[in-house]
Amino acid sequence: MSAKRPTGRGSGRGRRPARTGAASGPARTGAARSGSGSRLRRTLRWTLALALAVAAGWLGSVLVPGPLRPSADAAFPGVPQTLVRIGAYRGNGGGVEVAPVDGGADVLLIVYPGGLVRPHAYTWIGVALAPVGVRTIVPAMPLDLAVLARDRAGALIRDRRDVEATVVIAGHSLGGAMAASWAARHEGSADGLVLMGAYPAPGDDLAGHDLATLVLAAEHDGLATLGEVREGMERLPGRAGIEIVGGAVHAFFGRYGPQRGDGLPTVPRSVAEAEIAGALEAFLASVR
Repeated sequence: MSAKRPTGRGSGRGRRPARTGAASGPARTGAARSGSGSRLRRTLRWTLALALAVAAGWLGSVLVPGPLRPSADAAFPGVPQTLVRIGAYRGNGGGVEVAPVDGGADVLLIVYPGGLVRPHAYTWIGVALAPVGVRTIVPAMPLDLAVLARDRAGALIRDRRDVEATVVIAGHSLGGAMAASWAARHEGSADGLVLMGAYPAPGDDLAGHDLATLVLAAEHDGLATLGEVREGMERLPGRAGIEIVGGAVHAFFGRYGPQRGDGLPTVPRSVAEAEIAGALEAFLASVR
């Protein structure tokens, strides 16, 4: 009688290893946590990269000045464009230059721009004054901050034309404070000083100077308030005069749009600009 052949059931050679499927217990939990952590790290990296890109764009817009557009917003009522020459000023760091077409200017007006404001925002002032024989230069400042080039006026005055017998330095906001600072350190170098929405810093005392000075203050200025401007008059020459531009605000001295922290105007910009231009024309006539 022959022996029975093994069936394989229970035999080591015929048994197949059991299939366990997905991992379970601690191994499965660890893998899930590892995947979740990896996704979180990728998300954080992308978020950080996006934040850095946005920050770089913002810093670029602040630290890298935009293009200089000399003729932008330059029109002034009653002044034909054919009477005025507007262009880029190429010397001494550059800027904007406005002059009578016939070249017949006997006054050089230097206007320091406000902080983070492009020079062409003040081109309108030059256009308004060109018909009465004034050449206006608004110098470009490093990073659009006059505090970084306070002495720019010196080179502009040295390079002035022979016929420009009268020199007046002016400035708006931070530019006005820096114009006053320059005048305090260079007594006798200019014939007049104009501060627009500005006042001298506490360390800049011009009280003992014999310098024709005009202060233009906006009635609703929220950045250089009337109280601050009047207090600053104590550091200006005794012959300094102040004129309050009714209904105006800080941003009405330059054409650069509304400004955070400023007051609310109660007159149109055109009305305020006409008053500003008239005050400047009268002052320049008095120092000729």
